[in-house]
Order: sequence, then structure tokens, then C-alpha cells
Amino acid sequence: MSKQIIELAIQGYQEQLNNTKAVVQKTENKIPADKKITFPETAYNLPLYFAFTGKKIHSISDAQNLIDEIEKKNSNIISADIDLTETLDLGIDTIILQELQLAVESSAGEQINFIPDNVLRSLGVQLVSGDISGIAVIIGAARDEETAVEIIRTLQEKNILSVLAADYEGKTMFEQLSNQNVEMTLDTYIVHLGNKTESVVLGLNWAIRAALTYGGLEGGQKEKCLKYCSDRIPAFALVLGGVDAKKVATAVGAIAMGFPIICNFEVPEISVKDDHGFEQKLLTFELNSNKLVEKCLEVRNIKVKVTEVPIPVRYSSAFEGERVRKEDVALEFGGKYSKAFEFVEMKNLDEVENGKIEVIGKKINEVEESSALPLGIVVYVAGRKMQKDFEPILEIRFHNFLNQATGIMHIGHRSFVWLRISKEAKKAGFKIKHLGTILQTKFLDEFHSIIDKVEIHIYTELEMINKFMPTAEKLYHERDQRMGAMTDESVDVFYSCTLCQSFAPNHVCIITPERLGLCGAYNWLDGKAAFQISPTGPNQPVEKGEVVNAEIGEWEGVNEFVYKASNNTLERFSAYSLIKYPMTSCGCFECIIAILPGTGGFMIVDRTFLEMTPCGMTFSTLAGVVGGGQQTPGFLGIGLNYIVSKKFVSAEGGLKRLVWMPSYVKERFREKLDKRADELVVPGLVDKIADETICSDLAGLIEFLAEKDHPALKMGELI
Repeated sequence: MSKQIIELAIQGYQEQLNNTKAVVQKTENKIPADKKITFPETAYNLPLYFAFTGKKIHSISDAQNLIDEIEKKNSNIISADIDLTETLDLGIDTIILQELQLAVESSAGEQINFIPDNVLRSLGVQLVSGDISGIAVIIGAARDEETAVEIIRTLQEKNILSVLAADYEGKTMFEQLSNQNVEMTLDTYIVHLGNKTESVVLGLNWAIRAALTYGGLEGGQKEKCLKYCSDRIPAFALVLGGVDAKKVATAVGAIAMGFPIICNFEVPEISVKDDHGFEQKLLTFELNSNKLVEKCLEVRNIKVKVTEVPIPVRYSSAFEGERVRKEDVALEFGGKYSKAFEFVEMKNLDEVENGKIEVIGKKINEVEESSALPLGIVVYVAGRKMQKDFEPILEIRFHNFLNQATGIMHIGHRSFVWLRISKEAKKAGFKIKHLGTILQTKFLDEFHSIIDKVEIHIYTELEMINKFMPTAEKLYHERDQRMGAMTDESVDVFYSCTLCQSFAPNHVCIITPERLGLCGAYNWLDGKAAFQISPTGPNQPVEKGEVVNAEIGEWEGVNEFVYKASNNTLERFSAYSLIKYPMTSCGCFECIIAILPGTGGFMIVDRTFLEMTPCGMTFSTLAGVVGGGQQTPGFLGIGLNYIVSKKFVSAEGGLKRLVWMPSYVKERFREKLDKRADELVVPGLVDKIADETICSDLAGLIEFLAEKDHPALKMGELI
């Protein structure tokens, strides 16, 4: 490492030390002595400090003690005497001081753009599936607004999530993009952390939580946490404009976590040899802004598979979350404005004309701007490995595929569709036919193992919509009947999902017809189709084998598979029990089940619910207990739709033991829950289940259950 960088890192550390001291002194009288110093909506207090030391900051005096400890440790630092390892340690101390400063400011009431735990969990599936290819921490500002837009759009096209922090000479990337009307939300893969250098740490302490959430690591396992970040978190820092001493010290902290730094100005390069003897750049630069993003991906070794979709607007999963507002609409379909439907139907190979896309009815240039048309999208597919059961899997992907085009907004599916085309997309040359181009390109790309031909008909005439709608409704009904008749007993094969093993190495999901994956994104048919598409992928067939215990859902074949797939960690697995050999959780779960002593039952809380629950923990704290690929009897991560399955923790009594859940989850599933209650001969059960509008403490819950005569009270304690 060059002497210049070491000297700047020391200077930057010293500046940060003084800044943090000043903030603590300034705010100590504003924070009550009994108030905990922490970030909001996290189970990890100060995540970096907790991950590296296993300790938490509880008060302003703890904060002062930490500052004193770091200052004493580095009191004799001289640039001529320290090597690369010691410089990296100084970088870690710098980012810990930054984290402490922001936590104190947050606890004093200042607005800090801390990223909550539930955001990390909600992005879990996207990260492991590759929908998000990597994370770019962008520090500083581009030379002008046009360059800023080009950099961010290129990152979006590569499916990179960008987090923006710090300024350069008073300019920020956030302001540059705002001035160009770029939509910045988590859904569009752009997150603003703040305008000062310290804000960078909010991206770093988000990354470290992946090690704690998914990796099964505990606070204090510093080296393991650092290795996890280096090996498994595809992140890098892109520094724009220039640096000062504090930015250098911060960058050294990022390098210590395994995240390389790429600048758009000349810097002394730093490289090391990796475990295989290859050169690994820790600090480098690229002066050509058109090559900057490619350089970042190359340095971090991020492989991005991008399918070229021949349409006149940008296309990427990063644009999936964009909204087309009413004033920006050129043309819309469905919703409350007109009839609309979409369906996929399997045909014989000789019945499908591959590549055919026809629009029957009015075109986008034949109607007034901001008007509405009816819409019918009929897709015929054929393939030697195609099956009728795969039709709904293809159909549900309309939403993702169409939304990924800039200026296109798609909501709903089947006969409940709402689609908008923006004025900007129309101006760029987007036509109704391009909806078919997107679907045809993506179906043949992502489902090439099962689809050989695709033919698409798009109707914008009401007469044709009325003609095809009954056929579509008939197909929907037939599919629902087929899936509804499928049970765990009616099949010999389940499917695994090890997609999340890139984050949680020992976790294995077993997906059955009556129990979907805990992330909520994959059901049994998805697993079946995924195996056909990628026979060596994360979804593998699992032969059930001989029954070991029918009540808890245990089979010899499943046990054997899980043992091997979990790296010889899990010897037994049950599909229906909360207590005996429950399924592991990776951290991507939609909700958590937790036993409640004294009630004879359990509660459910989903990841969007941020308040306290009757078990005395918030979702984030509970998730720290459940995740990491461990079996935790009494606690279970599940997909929300499992709640209404007949196999829902049936070994312990199932739905009759559910005593508390968030009110909006209850209302969302009320109709299906009522149906299940009637099947269990417990009419009115749903109204006996408490929610946060009734109580959020255990004593209040027990009182409510007794008043309502909830059946769980008579079923005995679970443990």
C-alpha cells in the first residue's frame, strides 16, 4: 500500500475520531440516560460493531467508552510503522466510529437513512436468484447530470442495486439524478443513504447483516463475518470525482470488508493474490466513463447474464418497480378503464408458428393520448418438454417480464390486468407489438428447456376480447381444479430449493404440493418446471421413499436428501411439525411462527409488521433467532400461503392453535381462513384469533383467548 494512502487513512481516521467525539459531546444532554443508543428496526444494535465484537452499545456512556477504547488502541499510529493489515484495521475503526456517530445522531432524533432488517430480508430472493446481480456503493458525484444518469442506467441494466452516499465539491449523485427526474426507490434499485461521507457506513452495515442473517454467524466472529462479506456479498464501491482523507479512511474500511474500490480518477492501485494465485484488485481506476461499470463488474467478478430484448426502451429487472403516473400515460389497458386478460395455452408443435406476433385492433398511434383500450394477450407455446401444468407458471411471468421495460407498468394477472405505456416510451418508439416482443424473447430465453415455439396474438378490439374471455376463464378454472386436487399424498416426488445456499450454506427447503417455499415465491409446480428448465439447478426432485412418521411428515428419502444437501448437517426433517425436526430457515421467510407459553398456541408475524408482538420480540429480533439455516424447535419461517394449507403445522394441531397474527394478514386471508375453520369444525375461529388492535402483550392475549374460548387453551401446552 502506498505511503500516500496510509497517511491519508490515518488523517481520515483522526478526523472521524474528532467528529464522533464532537457529536457524542453535543448530543449527550439531548439523549436521556436510560435511552438505548441504536438504529431503528434492527435486531443488531450497531451492526458492524456487533458483528466484529459481539457487544452492543446501551447508553451514551457506552458510546464514550467505545471512543476511548479506539483512541487508546491507535494512540501511537505513525505512517512509517504500519503495514497493509494495520491500515485495514484502522479502516475498520473508522467505519465503526462512523456507525457510532450516526447511531447517536439517530437516537437524538436526527433523520438517518438507515436500511431496516426487513429490507434485507425482502431482497433475499432477488439477491440469491440473480435478479439483483450486485450492490454498488456510489460515493461522490459524476462530472455532470447526463453522466450521472448514464452511469445509473447502465448499473440498472446490469441489475445492480445502487446506494448513493457522500458528495463531491458540494454536488451529490442524488441531486443530479433528481434533477433529471430519475425515479429513486428500492423497487428501481436506487437507494439514497445521505450526503455526508459517514453515510457510506449505512451501506456497509447493511452488508454485514447478511452474514448475521443468512450466514448463521454470531456477533464477535469478526474474521468469519469479514470472509462471508468478501466471499458471498457481491458489492463494490464506486468513487466519483475525488477523495479527501475521510473518504480514503472509509474506503480502506470497505476494502477490509472485501469490497474493492473503483475510482473515475487516477489512484495508486492496490492488489493482492487470491487463494488461487490470481491477482485481485482492491483499489483501481477507470478514466473512461463509458467503461466504468464494466470495470466495476470485472474487478468484483460479477457475472451478469443480460438477454438483449429488441425494443426501443431500456430493459432490466431494475426498472420493474417504476410507476407510470396518470399524467405520464400515453395509453392504458384494463384496470377500471376497460376489459383486459392474458393467458398462455399449450399447443402441439405443428400448431404454433414460432416468431409470429400480431396485433388485432387499434395501434398506439391510432388513439388519443391518455386514452384506454381493451386488451387481450394470448400466448401459444409448444415444446417437447412442455406440460399443461406449466401454463400458469409462464402466465404469472407476464408481470415481471413486461414491467422490466422502462415506461411500462403492469399490475395483476389473468382477467384482472392493468397495463400502462408512458409518453416517454411512446416517444422512444414503443408500440403495442413490443409487448409481444418482450414475452416472446423472455419465454424462449428463460424457458428454453421446455419451450421450442412461441406465437402471440394481442387484441385491442372489444369484440375479440369478448370472444376469447370465456376460453380464458375456462382455462383458469381447469387449472385451479387440477392444483386444488393435488396433495402431498398424491405425488411420489417433492422438490428441493437450495437457491439460498449462496447466503445460508446449510439451508434446504423441501417444497410439497401443500407446503410452498418459505420465501413464498416457489410452489411445487414451480419446482417441477425449474428442474425441467435447469436439471442441475437448485430445484431437484426428492423421492419421498418410505414413510418414517406420517403425522409429522417425515420420509426416508427426504431425510437422505436433506442430509446430503445440508452439507451433512441435518439428519432428520419434518414437513408438518413446529417442534420435531422442523425445516430450517435462511432469512428470506415471509413470516415467522413462534410458540406462546400459557396459550397452548402460537403466533404468526410477517416481515412488514414492525411493532412489538406477544412473544416480547419484534419481527427483526425473532428473525435473528430463526434464520441462518438452523433447526429451531418452536420457531419456524414459512411462506404466508402455507397458513391456509391443510398441512399447516398439522402435527401440532394446525390452525386451531393460531392465537395471534397481524390484522392485515388476517383480513387478507379471512375468506380462506374461514373456509379452513369450517373444515375443522371450528366456526368463528378467525374472530377468536387476536391481532395488534386487540393486544400486543402475552397477558392481554391470554385474557382475550379466555374470553373468546379459543380452542388452543384446551389443547395443552406445545412444549
